[in-house]
Amino acid sequence: MDVQYDKTGGIVAGVAFKDWGDSKESDSYLSHVACVGDYIPGQFYKRELPCILRLLSEHNLEPECIVIDGYVYLDGHAKPGLGKHLYDALRGNIKVIGVAKKPFTGIDEECKLLRGSSNKALFITCIGMELSAAKSHIKSMHGAHRIPTILKKVDQLCRQRTRRQF
Repeated sequence: MDVQYDKTGGIVAGVAFKDWGDSKESDSYLSHVACVGDYIPGQFYKRELPCILRLLSEHNLEPECIVIDGYVYLDGHAKPGLGKHLYDALRGNIKVIGVAKKPFTGIDEECKLLRGSSNKALFITCIGMELSAAKSHIKSMHGAHRIPTILKKVDQLCRQRTRRQF
């Protein structure tokens, strides 16, 4: 799942897939959120969480696992990020994997994951599963480059719709 914003609203996108190695999504979902809160440093989840919950609710989605663009734990294990707040909002019923492109201050080295021929790490955090399993899932996703194909797809879906929407 991913969210793109404009001054007053945003588009949240999600893509579904059946197997971690799939090269194409099995379905895609979009929701428009008319009123989005302001970005507050250190409290990103307050802006993004309502958007993700809207997509899940609007499309009656109950996936086994959700992969977000961001962190579950900002430090890798204790300081809650968007993914931890999402997990709590879903009452711990859905596993969450966070895939972040930039390091957060204090992130554990064990969260780094190199994919493909890239020397630039992704930062993987999770809840509801072991970190080793989450890293294995993301590493096994289709694509020869740093960002898995499916994760690129959800980002593109969001960006394309946002440009047309606003």
